[in-house]
Amino acid sequence: MKLKNSIHRRTFLKGMGAAIALPLLESIGPARVFANGAAVKAPTRMAFLFVPNGMNMPEWTPEGEGATFKLPHILKPFEPIQRDILFLSGLTQDKGRANGDGPGDHARSAAAFLTGAQPLKSEGSQIRAGISVDQYVAEHLANKTRFASLEIGIEKGRQSGKCDSGYSCAYSNNISWRNEVTPMTKETNPRLVFERLFGGAVADENNKSILLREKYKKSILDFVLEDANRLSQRVSGNDRQKLDEYLTAVREIELRIDRAERDSAATAMVIAGIEKPTGAPDDMGAHVQMMGDLMVLAFQADVTRVCTFMLANEGSNRSYRQIDVGEGHHELSHHQNDPVKLEKIKRINRFHADQVAYILKKMKSIREADGSSLLDNSMILYGAGISDGNRHNNENLPIIVAGKGGGTLRPGRHIRYPEETPLNNLFLSMMDRMGVHADWLGDSTGRLRGLEA
Repeated sequence: MKLKNSIHRRTFLKGMGAAIALPLLESIGPARVFANGAAVKAPTRMAFLFVPNGMNMPEWTPEGEGATFKLPHILKPFEPIQRDILFLSGLTQDKGRANGDGPGDHARSAAAFLTGAQPLKSEGSQIRAGISVDQYVAEHLANKTRFASLEIGIEKGRQSGKCDSGYSCAYSNNISWRNEVTPMTKETNPRLVFERLFGGAVADENNKSILLREKYKKSILDFVLEDANRLSQRVSGNDRQKLDEYLTAVREIELRIDRAERDSAATAMVIAGIEKPTGAPDDMGAHVQMMGDLMVLAFQADVTRVCTFMLANEGSNRSYRQIDVGEGHHELSHHQNDPVKLEKIKRINRFHADQVAYILKKMKSIREADGSSLLDNSMILYGAGISDGNRHNNENLPIIVAGKGGGTLRPGRHIRYPEETPLNNLFLSMMDRMGVHADWLGDSTGRLRGLEA
């Protein structure tokens, strides 16, 4: 999580080491919402949600093209918001391929996913990939929000040592890279994300606030109550309702984190080779949704406009007993066309889609100051760096982009691109919509056509 401090005081409720950023309210500071009498457009946000080990592609790929298409089993959770999503087929990330480097497809696919760079095959400290698209945008927008970017995930992971056929674990466990030698380590503990988003900028004050809340069983909202009451008296009725809904959402996730911490063991556990973050929910679905809600709150309050979210590390062999899949995910992905294994992979893929659909529906339900939805003003990419887990191939990747990009995208379509169309062309197009221009990224050949509103 990259921190920047150039943010105006009026965007926060403050008190006792807490600093709760506010969503855009029409009543606060005319300069913040209005320019020359016209409403200022809500900012555009971008996020990249990643899953490992590829997909059961026949059960992922929509039937039909254009605006007339049918969603297959895995994508069924997106049906209620189908018109808010672009389903993209045919995109390739070439640098996830061996290109002469031999085995290590999982590590390469994650390292190349957002960088478009061929990672250096190394288990030691001399790792090298490239700056990722999220960090390129974050660097250019750093002075606009408190945090330049947010990196979150579900599984912890080592940043050194061997994880995949001669590749460092840093490649498998990160998709965000500040530069070619520095991965942006993700945070997997919901409590730590919450405290970073809503705690004060001064570490000593923030730590004191945490201790006081723990000692007196207080909510973070108790510490900003006086500021909140003053603000509530100054804003319009619509803004008062929006403020109440937002603060209720903050309190609700705070309570969920409290419950998860009470239910968790006091120390990290290792289950089936997966290190579980202390304080995270035992149920993976609840964990994903909790982290997703934190991302949504960060976007809503304009704490950051850029996020990466790894739903699991690449090559993860987590089991999914909550959906009656006892075998490890990576193990099953080498299905060799066994129908029993393919059915279980389909179940895992559907489970992930259910969690992402929850996040997208939440974003669609949140209204911005101009009446548009948070999802309307976002670009949320969801997908994998491997297509078929059995083949480890990197063409025709499973990719969707949800949201309207601030009115610049025309979702509700399935677009099939020619074979070998670079995924990096899509990233250049997304960067343009964030107001950040780059001439190239990885093997890009230009902007991706056909996305326009």
